[in-house]
Amino acid sequence: MNADTEHTGSGTEGGSPETAADAVDAYEQHVRQKTGVVLATVGVLFVLAAYSVLSGPIGIPLSQLPGILAGSVGGTPARVIWNIRLPRVVAAVGAGFGLAVAGAVLQSLLRNPLASPYTLGISQAAAFGAAVAIVVFGAGSTTGGSFASWVPYLTGVTAFVAALGSTGAILLVARLRRATPETLVLTGIALGAFFSAGTSALEYFATNVQLAALVAWRFGTVSNATWDGNLLLWTGALLAGGYFVHRSWAYEVLDAGDDTARTLGVEVTRLRVTGMIIASLLTAIVVSLFGVIGFVGLVVPHIVRRVIGGDERFLIVTSSVAGGALLLASDIVARRIIAPVVLPVGIVTAFVGVPLFLYLIVNGREYW
Repeated sequence: MNADTEHTGSGTEGGSPETAADAVDAYEQHVRQKTGVVLATVGVLFVLAAYSVLSGPIGIPLSQLPGILAGSVGGTPARVIWNIRLPRVVAAVGAGFGLAVAGAVLQSLLRNPLASPYTLGISQAAAFGAAVAIVVFGAGSTTGGSFASWVPYLTGVTAFVAALGSTGAILLVARLRRATPETLVLTGIALGAFFSAGTSALEYFATNVQLAALVAWRFGTVSNATWDGNLLLWTGALLAGGYFVHRSWAYEVLDAGDDTARTLGVEVTRLRVTGMIIASLLTAIVVSLFGVIGFVGLVVPHIVRRVIGGDERFLIVTSSVAGGALLLASDIVARRIIAPVVLPVGIVTAFVGVPLFLYLIVNGREYW
């Protein structure tokens, strides 16, 4: 009896360290696998960036690229890269970064696989705000009034205000009605239709110059990328991305439910409101610079979630890189598919996103 007891006790004592070691090994393997996915995605992004910079009507050999970037090679190739292609690449990667991160965070905060800046109406609201700046205040034109001349980033300000209004309406519905995830998406779709109607009304009263700007805005394009705009874009994207990564543990806990998160010390309401406001700001920056680019925030988080799972730390980081890669790849297709005509990149992302959106409506619950 004593021998059996001693044997059992020694087995338990001997088994615990082994079990703990197995758990540590499994976790380390888990981290290595997901880190490998991140690095592989970064590699794909660099390949796409190099191809985008070098390809076009003026072909540039890969051997010249290091010299051009270092400043030792000049002439027409250098001017083409620095003034046209590189700003476009940086813009596409930054816009994809911002939209994908915003989509991943919105899906986590609302626990809704269909949440994204586009499906929640935030992108359309930001576009309406930008349209108000263009038509009402003459922002971005030489005919604008004194108010527009004093606010160089007026389109960004009005886009953010409108996006914030859309976000506030969604939060209000969620608070008053204790809405389900499906109800929130339907609310977002209704808000998107409302703001799109407002933009159409502004188009009706716009001048020819303003109308051309609004049409380009609705399509979504990175053809108008500039270094000043990229500085604003990447400042917002990195600050927002850093905040989201910092709060990734709280988002992870939130996946288990609001009550569980509260018992672990998470201020759920504050977390959700702050996250949605920052996601709206990030979306507004992208829309104010490049117009409405749909479905990146919906497509990318789902692809990443299916590859690496729901670990919020890796989900946010990988989504940012994959979002940049997807939008850059879409821009390459937009430039090359019917060259020399360049399609707006928003058309390409819509062709990719709409079929997936329909698929998620039918089968989304199977893997969320």
